[in-house]
Amino acid sequence: MNAAPGLREPAAQAAPAAGVTHSQAGRRSLGRRFLSRPEVGSLVGAVAVFVMFFAVAEPFRNAASLSNVLYASSTIGIMAVGVSLLMIGGEFDLSAGVGVITSSLAASMFAFEFSTNVWVGVLVALGVSLGVGFVNGWVLMRTRLPSFLVTLSTFLMLQGLNLAVTKLITGNVATENISDMDGFDSARAVFASEVKIGDVSVKVTVFYWLLFVAIATWVLLRTRVGNWIFAVGGNADSARAVGVPVKHVKIGLFMAVGGTAWFLGMHNLFAFNTVQSGAGIGNELTYIAAAVVGGCLLTGGFGSAVGAAIGAFIFGMANQGIVYAGWNPDWLKFFIGVTLLAATLVNTWVRNRAARR
Repeated sequence: MNAAPGLREPAAQAAPAAGVTHSQAGRRSLGRRFLSRPEVGSLVGAVAVFVMFFAVAEPFRNAASLSNVLYASSTIGIMAVGVSLLMIGGEFDLSAGVGVITSSLAASMFAFEFSTNVWVGVLVALGVSLGVGFVNGWVLMRTRLPSFLVTLSTFLMLQGLNLAVTKLITGNVATENISDMDGFDSARAVFASEVKIGDVSVKVTVFYWLLFVAIATWVLLRTRVGNWIFAVGGNADSARAVGVPVKHVKIGLFMAVGGTAWFLGMHNLFAFNTVQSGAGIGNELTYIAAAVVGGCLLTGGFGSAVGAAIGAFIFGMANQGIVYAGWNPDWLKFFIGVTLLAATLVNTWVRNRAARR
């Protein structure tokens, strides 16, 4: 079967050199393929971070603490799924952090002000989030402006709207408590419940996170759309020349970020009952950092959802591990910065080594 547009066929295997058996050549080829995977650097980093906190923080060794680590990772990782796909496609979204809060605010205020079932607000919020993603992608393709400028503008507009509209409607900087409204309990069960495993309660977001990573991985590696994503991230003009619908792919990727923002926004709303309109600022950098630590290139065309998940797990461990170790939590951002730089250098070194083998 011919590859879909944008799919690079593997190069033919060269004949083994004199004195090198086929099994030795196969092992070298397998090792090279493993080292060239985008997840390798982040996997090494995740093991190192886990060992460090396991050694220095006794509470980190408890099953309940691991559950908290996984929860912290999932709230980053859910967004990192959409962000990683977008980055593989050659773009990134600076409005992702405030977009989560925009979705929460839309659902809460619509349901409360119009006295509807909260599920109506959930659907309205889905439309808002997908709409923001569509506008980002459409403006990008229409104007040819860099995604940095387009999404920075969206970030600033959403930040202002979140605060101004919330104060205008509620007279406060936070939404009203909706826990006594129709549909709240069922929505909470879907978006913010817990699953009991033995004596440990695991947040449902952990399972959704793993599901989203599995779906994204399947799309990237097993579907024509995945081929298109890699193609437009590698070279959009070349992809367009072989028939890849670049405009639709990029708009769809921005909408995918909007979809993950909606889901995390619904979790925040139904986990805490109310939403602070000024929250979410700066989170977009954490989502992008998780994807970069996981092997996604800022230039596009390379990366994986699994790598972004490992990056999110590293930050989740740091988030909770610093607290369990009794360290000053002010060091968290410093740790994230060091991890981002180190992971980028390791990923570059690993790819260069694999290319020379």
